Amino acid sequence: MSLLFSPLTIRSLTLRNRLWVSPMCMYSAVDGVPQEWHHTHLAQFASGGAGLIVAEATAVVAEGRISPRDTGLWNDAQRDAWAPIVDAAHARGARIGVQLAHAGRKASTWWPWAQEHGSVPAAEGGWTTVAPSAIPFEGFAAPEALDEAGIARVIAAFAAAARRALDAGFDVLEIHGAHGYLLHQFLSPLSNHREDAYGGSLENRARLLLEVTAAVRRIAGDDVPVFVRISATDHAPGGFTPDEAATVADWAVAHGADLIDVSSGGLVAHQRIEVHPGYQVPLAAAVRQGGRIPSSAVGLLTSGAQAEGVLADGAADAIFAGREWLRDPHFGLRAAHELGHEIAWPDQYLRARWR
Repeated sequence: MSLLFSPLTIRSLTLRNRLWVSPMCMYSAVDGVPQEWHHTHLAQFASGGAGLIVAEATAVVAEGRISPRDTGLWNDAQRDAWAPIVDAAHARGARIGVQLAHAGRKASTWWPWAQEHGSVPAAEGGWTTVAPSAIPFEGFAAPEALDEAGIARVIAAFAAAARRALDAGFDVLEIHGAHGYLLHQFLSPLSNHREDAYGGSLENRARLLLEVTAAVRRIAGDDVPVFVRISATDHAPGGFTPDEAATVADWAVAHGADLIDVSSGGLVAHQRIEVHPGYQVPLAAAVRQGGRIPSSAVGLLTSGAQAEGVLADGAADAIFAGREWLRDPHFGLRAAHELGHEIAWPDQYLRARWR
């Protein structure tokens, strides 16, 4: 049997396979409310054979949005708009999660295809951003450093958003601690210059991520899986390192995480990344620690054979892919065919099944 298309059980949830859809921002929400675009976009991956779909970075507070067009879960209208999208994924045989996020100093920016770049001015709908320290991302407006009361509000917002996500029917909760957003900003010494309990040592820099993880676990209870996405390296001198990532992953599991979704980069504009097929897989292997820490791999994974090889090598427990699902929303059906593995097709598509 293919490893990629073998089921995986995490707590009370059984996923039909290990080929999953990464959270990918669509920048198409209105006041944080997902639209018809999100419904069609996410449901198609379930029809295409995905075992798990994780909806895009979804802000836990309005000021935590990357752009004014990001989705949110800070109010009940947003919760209610997510519910039919969740139902659509379930109706097609997949499970669906949501990535809970706060962009920190990378918030209030223009969406990728806007004519402008950088921070959105207040006069055009932007807002003041927050961060561990008042250090801007290159080319963006300077943030305000969070005080302890602000940190407490962030933790409470993640918990409240987790509650709304469960009420909407999501099967998995993922905490976004990667790609240069707020929790990653606390983790990295390049962006965290604090001198209190949330800065300095690795234990202090990881404190907010771990407190958020514990808060989300309390909401999730004993049955719902909680994932944590981390950037295992900043790809910049003096930044967060793979060794630190492995340590933080260990701590996150102790605080209630079930799986570490391993990515990299995004903290600083001067990062230097050597991109090639599977370039982030060794980071997942380092965090996985020989199977002790459940992990998933990402990074230019574009074929069934390549993904199967990552699992066979013991580098990860599951595969997240992003752009390949955008190119081919039926990547799961195709990958299974490549591996000679039979999986269920939608009845409506059976006439196109490879024979």
